[in-house]
Parts: sequence; structure tokens; C-alpha cells
Amino acid sequence: MLNRNAEALFWIGRYMERAENHARLIDVHYHLQAEDGADAEAVVLGQGTAAATCKWSRIVDALGSRESFVQQYGSYSEQDVLRYMTLDRDHSNSIVSCVSHARGNLRTLREKVPSEMWDAVNGFYLWLREKQPEDLISESPHLFFGKIKEWTALFQGISQSVMPRENEWHFIECGRYLERAENTLRIIKAAYNTVIASGESWSNATGAYSYLQAMLRSLSGYQVFRRYYADGMSVESIVDFVILNEVFPRSVHFALHTLDEHMRDIRFQDMQLRSAHDKVIRQVSKVKADLACLDRDDVALDRDGAIVGHLLEACQTLGGTFAKTFFRMGEASA
Repeated sequence: MLNRNAEALFWIGRYMERAENHARLIDVHYHLQAEDGADAEAVVLGQGTAAATCKWSRIVDALGSRESFVQQYGSYSEQDVLRYMTLDRDHSNSIVSCVSHARGNLRTLREKVPSEMWDAVNGFYLWLREKQPEDLISESPHLFFGKIKEWTALFQGISQSVMPRENEWHFIECGRYLERAENTLRIIKAAYNTVIASGESWSNATGAYSYLQAMLRSLSGYQVFRRYYADGMSVESIVDFVILNEVFPRSVHFALHTLDEHMRDIRFQDMQLRSAHDKVIRQVSKVKADLACLDRDDVALDRDGAIVGHLLEACQTLGGTFAKTFFRMGEASA
């Protein structure tokens, strides 16, 4: 497999996962925002705690886009954040940009992937490009983001059901699960930042508690969480669940272990690539080992977000290792 093909496949997986994650996150927080009259109006940047705890600012923080958002907009209004995260073509990580990037990569690989996959991504992009920012407000935002989740589910279903279990599929899945682990960690990190900015203690952080419940719902994990913890709803148990649970598909633990499985199933004939491949596997194993050393008490005591920050940094380093090993240097971009 040519390096550029591996890179394109890896980023197709990341971009489609990123688009779905954005839709899930915004959909849940849109309803929280609508229920909270205090946050309904724009919060002007520079108002300290108010800006830091505004629910719309948390979304931007969860996606790691605060700096670029601040440069482009002057307030965390509903309309600006929705536009920025969904249909802003100047924002490289908006939903429309992610789908456009995935479509562009897929176009170069049409002979190597099922035609149904191209049809799904192309149809998704054509549907999305016709939407206008006003449509998100005038129509139902819930239906809009629900439709985006349906498009990404169609892509994933085609990938799972018809792609041969060869390197092409494994690279897409590696991209998907690395992106998923990073997304979950960013969301948790944003909650930590909210608590610190509000001056609350972690155990009594009512603002973070509601936010983490929203995070569970955005990950479709609320019902599963209640099965595991029943009446034990707490900030610590929520963080424990989304980081360490072994069977929940969107936990950090599950994402990293599945990433490891796909990485080990990649096969190379070239001896030099096989050696580099082994190096990446060791790097993934190192991140898994860091995670394996944690237990619930460690998570509960991580009140400044140091552990989450370390894991996020390790995942980002892993992405860099991927690029150096399999792709052309300097051409992999987030």
C-alpha cells in the first residue's frame, strides 16, 4: 500500500468520526442551552467566569478550538457557535469541512473501496453543502444533527459490512478509534477547565456534574452508565466510566484497545515498514499501559485534570508517530 493511500484511509476514519462527534455534542448541548435561560444570550468574551462556564464555550473548548474561535467571533452566541462547528467552510474542523476532506480523500481511492462507501460520503456532502446557517435555527436542530448521525452511521455500516478485512479497512478503523479516544478526553478536559474556572471543588461541582451528564448523553452512554452505577451517580463515577469501562464502545479504554487490535492486524511485506510497524504497536502498548495503571481512586483524585491531560497528550503523540511511520512527513494534518 502506498503511503499516501494509507494516510488518506486513516484520515477518512478520523474525519467521519469527528463529524459524528461534533453532531452528538452539539445536539445534546443545544437542548441544555435551550433549557437554561441564563445562558440563552450571548456571553461576551472577557467576562471571566461567565464566559468560561457558558455552555456554548464548553463545546468550543471540548473540540480544542477556543483560540481559532476567539479570533473569528466576538461572543459565544448560539448562532455563531452552531455556524462555526457545522457549516463554516473556513473552519477546517467544522462538520462540512470534515465531510469534504473525507470525500476528497475517498475520491482518490475509489478503486480500492466499495462503491457504496463513495455513494454514502458523496451523498452526505451534497446534502450538507445545501444547508444554510439559518436552516439550523429555523428548522429543528435536533432533526438536523440526527440526520448527520444517520449519514455517519450509514458510512460505518457500509465499512463494517462490505469491506474486506485488509489493510485498507484497518487503517480506517485505526483513524476512527484514535479520533474517538481523543474526542472523549477533550470533552472531559473541558469539564475540568470549567470547574477550575468556576472556583468550585470537584466533588461539589454542580456545573460540571450537569455537563458530564450531558457528555454521557452525547456519547449515548447514559443508559449504560445507569446500568453499571445505578444510584451511584457522581462526577467521579462518570469520569471513571468514560475512561476505564472495558465494554462501552466510546470509552477511552475501549477505543485504545480496539485501536491496538486493528494496528496489529495490519500486514506489510516490506521489511523496513514491518520494523516501523512494530514501533507503532509498542507506542500504542505504552499508552495502554498508562491506562492500565489507573484505577477509580486515581481518577477520583485527578482534580486538576493532570491524568486526562497526560492521556490526551499521549494520544496526540501517537497520531504524530503514525504520520512519521506510515505517511509522508509533514502532510498529515488534524
